[in-house]
Amino acid sequence: MKDKIAKIEKEALSEIVSSANDADALEALKVKYLGRKGVVADLFKNMGHLSGDERPQAGQLINALKNTLTNAFEEKLRASAFSSEEKGERFDITLPGTWHKTGKLHPITKTIDEICGVFTSLGFMVVDGPEIETEHYNFETLNIPLEHPSRDAFDTFYLKSDSGKYLLRSHTSPVQARFMEKNKPPFSIIVPGKVFRPDATDASHSFMFHQIEGLVVGEDVRFSDLKGLLNVFAKKLFGKETKMRFRPSFFPFTEPSAEVDISCIICASGENKHSDKRCSVCGGKGWLEILGSGMVNPKVFEKVGYDPEKVTGLAFGMGVERIAMLKYGITDIRMLFENDVRFLRQF
Repeated sequence: MKDKIAKIEKEALSEIVSSANDADALEALKVKYLGRKGVVADLFKNMGHLSGDERPQAGQLINALKNTLTNAFEEKLRASAFSSEEKGERFDITLPGTWHKTGKLHPITKTIDEICGVFTSLGFMVVDGPEIETEHYNFETLNIPLEHPSRDAFDTFYLKSDSGKYLLRSHTSPVQARFMEKNKPPFSIIVPGKVFRPDATDASHSFMFHQIEGLVVGEDVRFSDLKGLLNVFAKKLFGKETKMRFRPSFFPFTEPSAEVDISCIICASGENKHSDKRCSVCGGKGWLEILGSGMVNPKVFEKVGYDPEKVTGLAFGMGVERIAMLKYGITDIRMLFENDVRFLRQF
C-alpha cells in the first residue's frame, strides 16, 4: 500500500505540473484524484481489505496524500491566476457586476392579486376553470335561455367542433356552476380569469379582458351580507372614505340584482372642486360603476342539484381592467395590452 500511494503521488504531481495554465484541465485532474469517485476515494474504500494492524498506517498515508495533492492544486491555481494577471486576463471580483433591470408586475396582475388578496383575507378560496366552455356551463346552468342575445353568434366566440358547440367563455361565472356541482355548501369562492367577447376594440372595450367573480352559498346568506361584503371590499381597495350605492338591475343568474357604484375617486380627492370642467372620469355625476351583483337565482341552484329551499347565495362580478383603469388613472384600455415598456414601468 505504501509503494502504491507513493506512485500515485508522483504521477499526480507530475500531471499537475504539466497542466500548464489550463483551468479546465486542472479541474479535471482535481476531480480525477480528489473527486467523490476519484483515486483517493478509492484508496479509502480499499482499506477494508487490509488487516487491522495495517489500517491505521494506511489511513495516515492516504490522508497525507490527500493534503499534498490539495495543496498542489491550490498552489497551481494561484500560479495560474498570477500568470493570467500578468497578461491582463485576471478576473477582478471587486469590479461592479452587470446591472439587470428588475421586472415589475403588470397592472392587471397587480389588480387581480390585490382584489383576490382582499377576499382571501375575508375567508374566500381562489378557484379557476377552463377558458374553452360548453353552452351548458356558459349559459344553461346560469339560467341564460336560448333566446338570450348573448347566445347569438355575433356576441360569442363559437368554436368549430364535431362533438357539439364549444365557445370561448364570455364570463367567469361557468366556474361557479362547475364548482357547485362538485362541492356542497357552505363555501365562499373567488374566480379570476380571462374572458372573451367579440367587441370592437376601442378606448373602453377589448375582445379579451379579465373578470373576477365571487360566490357565497350557505343556509342563511342575505342581501345585507352582500352589501356589507362589497362595502368592505370597496373601502379596502379604494380607501376608507369611499362611499357605495346599489342600483336595481337585471341578470339572469341573480334575483334580485344590482349594479354597484362607488364615489368618484377623482372628485373625492378634491381635484375638481375648483374647476369649471366636468370630471373626465365620472362625467360630473360623482359616481363610478365598478361591478354587478345580486342574490343567486333559485333556478341556478336547481341546475346544479341544490335545494333552493335550504340554501341561499350571493354573487358578484367585476371587470379587472375597469378596476385597474380607475385605480391607476388609465384612460385607454388598449394601453394595458400594447406592451409598451415606457407605460408599464410606471407601475
